[in-house]
Amino acid sequence: MKSPLLTVSELSLCSPGGILCEPVSLSLNAGERLAILGKNGTGKTTLLHTLCGLQPVTAGAVSFEGLDLRELSGQQTARLCGMLFQHEAEPMPATVYEVVMLGRLPHARQWHWESRQDHDIVQQSLKLLNLSSLATRDIHTLSGGERQRVAIAAVLAQQPRVFMLDEPSNHLDIAFQIQALNLLCERVSQDNTALIMATHDINLAARFCTHVLLLNGKGGYRFGDTASVLDSTTLSDAFECRVDMIVTPERRLFFPA
Repeated sequence: MKSPLLTVSELSLCSPGGILCEPVSLSLNAGERLAILGKNGTGKTTLLHTLCGLQPVTAGAVSFEGLDLRELSGQQTARLCGMLFQHEAEPMPATVYEVVMLGRLPHARQWHWESRQDHDIVQQSLKLLNLSSLATRDIHTLSGGERQRVAIAAVLAQQPRVFMLDEPSNHLDIAFQIQALNLLCERVSQDNTALIMATHDINLAARFCTHVLLLNGKGGYRFGDTASVLDSTTLSDAFECRVDMIVTPERRLFFPA
């Protein structure tokens, strides 16, 4: 039996202000999609950054397919984790095509950069995000939503084993939110990879994720399949406001009352 793509064992989340959450343990298998939900300041971004090696694991362990994160090189980690940041660093002057090509850097071999395969993957990623016509545009000339789509295209081009997305719907209109997340979910299913996204949007989590890690802001959490974790009582407690649920023939919808 194959190891889970991601295993988290007794991982403590800490911030300069102290402990954010009691030790977290979970595993994520190929084809699964995990939403991390919680109020601001509960540790969603801290958890993502720890899982992809941007913050050190101070207590507990994180492993990818049985490999300890602490023993992996930067390039190995980048092949395993594709990180979409909530706030992208201000990019250097570059075209959209060049920015998406940066997603292929983890796969570069010494003296062998930008192969025909790399260009094919970049072109396909641009096409999937409706960016082909913008390929030669300077990244600084794009709107916030267009730049978010470029960032998603770069993560797609990276072809990681686990997509890690911090507020992936930022700056995107409703149509592109659905299109981008549908695309990522299809890629996860097609390539037997996995996805983790930190989000404030309960309905996006309910629609696109198979599992939820709900941080309650008091140091505790709930983890499980989406249907078992997302209910009005649990969400109202975690977000400290009344959250009602409507059940339709297609899905459950949540809204603040």
